Amino acid sequence: MWTTIAIIAIFIIYFIALYNGLIALKNQSREAWATVDTQLKRRYDLIPNLVKTVAGAAKHEKETLDAVTIARNNAMAQNGPLSADAQNKLTETLKSLFAVAESYPDLKANQNFLELQRELSDTESKIQATRQFYNTVVMRLNTQIEQFPSNIVANLFNITPEKMFEIDATERAVPQVNF
Repeated sequence: MWTTIAIIAIFIIYFIALYNGLIALKNQSREAWATVDTQLKRRYDLIPNLVKTVAGAAKHEKETLDAVTIARNNAMAQNGPLSADAQNKLTETLKSLFAVAESYPDLKANQNFLELQRELSDTESKIQATRQFYNTVVMRLNTQIEQFPSNIVANLFNITPEKMFEIDATERAVPQVNF
């Protein structure tokens, strides 16, 4: 009888440990996404200042500046891991903004622009690091959800896999460099 009770107790403790591990990973993935959001917010706050600085030096580059502003607004309107496409589009338009800036020597020497560019570059690095951390946590969670016997616990409590942060096909293409 004591053996049966011990086996049942061990099974219950193991079941609880699996459930708590899944919940911990789920919460860690949510926290990791919140960290990505924090860095994205920092990026959104920097972009209007950068656009204004570039606009002052390159008034006729309105199309590029408008594209950056539209991409920023679209990215801000998206929430959660599903906003990866909007974030990738914003990254692409920022690249075109910096290409415009390269054409204006006065702008490249402007301290305000240089500082904003450094801040944005730092923010982009942090975004990349937080995306990588998010994907690592999501991979651990998704693996745990798919493995036996934790998949039984996940199914029982409707714990579903999270979506990885992925880039789109245009960012996977080899960039063209022309001199």
